[in-house]
Amino acid sequence: MVPIEYYLLLSAAIFSIGVFGILTRRNALLFLMSVELLLNAANINLVAFSRFHGNLTGQTFSLFTLALAAAEVAVGIGIILVLYRNFKDVDVTEAATMRW
Repeated sequence: MVPIEYYLLLSAAIFSIGVFGILTRRNALLFLMSVELLLNAANINLVAFSRFHGNLTGQTFSLFTLALAAAEVAVGIGIILVLYRNFKDVDVTEAATMRW
């Protein structure tokens, strides 16, 4: 049986990579990928603690988080398409406003 500390270290590493990606990237697609890494790190924690305590609550919340991530990707891709259509680039620092 794998100790819970290994899962927590993996989750912390993935979360750190996600935070680094959010703070350093300007591309909107990479920004969304970094947010997905943050959500996946939280899911690893939920499932690890669910397994540690022997109940299914964490796994249930993890499924809700995955559904939330799918909706976030759909909205994010829509925003990226509008960015590209208006500014011909997906750099988030160039778009100060989304006016027509």
